Amino acid sequence: MFKVNRIHHIAIICSNYKVSKEFYVNLLGFSPINEIYREERESYKLDLLVNDSYQIELFSFPNPKKRPSYPEAAGLRHIAFEVNNIEDTVQYLQSNNIRVEEIRIDPITAKKFTFFADPDGLPIELYEV
Repeated sequence: MFKVNRIHHIAIICSNYKVSKEFYVNLLGFSPINEIYREERESYKLDLLVNDSYQIELFSFPNPKKRPSYPEAAGLRHIAFEVNNIEDTVQYLQSNNIRVEEIRIDPITAKKFTFFADPDGLPIELYEV
């Protein structure tokens, strides 16, 4: 029987490594675990710890293709992060010049959620517990 234990990591390819590293480390507060430069690929790989549970692998490559998002394309739709207080989180992001969509209520769970984007336009959802 096939059984998955949990999500191991999420891989993100960015167009500007310095900008994305600043966003994920200093703005979102994810902790760097390991950073390497792979000369043969002209690529950085930064492993980030997300609250002691999950990892994000942040990659840079020369001239990556744009991600089709709007209108939404087939494939990965977004990543979602759980937060305790969505209003405080939105206020923090907005104070750092991040545009955040209006907070909505999930009609199924009655929980609050919203979206914002990383420097490359990757949709990120915030979901209040």
